[in-house]
Amino acid sequence: MRTTNTRAAALLAAMLLAGCASTAPQYYSLAETAPIAPTAPTARMPAAGSNALLFIELAPVAMPERFARPQLVVRQKAAIDGPQVDVLEEHRWSSSFENELRDALGSGIAGRLGAVDATRGGSPRGQPVVRIAVQLRQFDAVESSRIDAGFSWTLRRRDEGLPVACQLALSEPVDGAGIDALARGTQRATAKLADAIARSVTANACPG
Repeated sequence: MRTTNTRAAALLAAMLLAGCASTAPQYYSLAETAPIAPTAPTARMPAAGSNALLFIELAPVAMPERFARPQLVVRQKAAIDGPQVDVLEEHRWSSSFENELRDALGSGIAGRLGAVDATRGGSPRGQPVVRIAVQLRQFDAVESSRIDAGFSWTLRRRDEGLPVACQLALSEPVDGAGIDALARGTQRATAKLADAIARSVTANACPG
């Protein structure tokens, strides 16, 4: 009887371990995987001929509370017109979504401009800085369909004049079924936002 009980306990433990292994979260990043080459001339600040570097600083990304979490928040394709969304415990960003978005935008914008991302460390005294504040206004991730997102942002060159205020709405198709494809679509949408913000820094105006 003791041997039978021991075997049953061992089997139960193995089943529990297998269940834990099968529900281990998968983690995703919004960072671009390929090196980012500058795609636009460095912004008008600093002046031509200056050797000063341009620094950018991103404020924490503002977003509705339901998205400010590490879990992916998605809408099933069958509920595309309904209010139901799923919070996926087994599919997560590598950090909370607002931090993941801020980090990806900081590196993406700096790479496109040939600037320095001083978001975390701050910029040296006296160096030219563009401060950027981004707000996520809409984010609808529809499994096996698309990412619909709306953003607004402001640019302020260190204490110079009024800020520039811009916005962008985009719809990014998802290239396949499953959550992996949805995460890749969100990554592409983030890269398009970085493109638009970089262009606005270069022109000191909203992209056309």
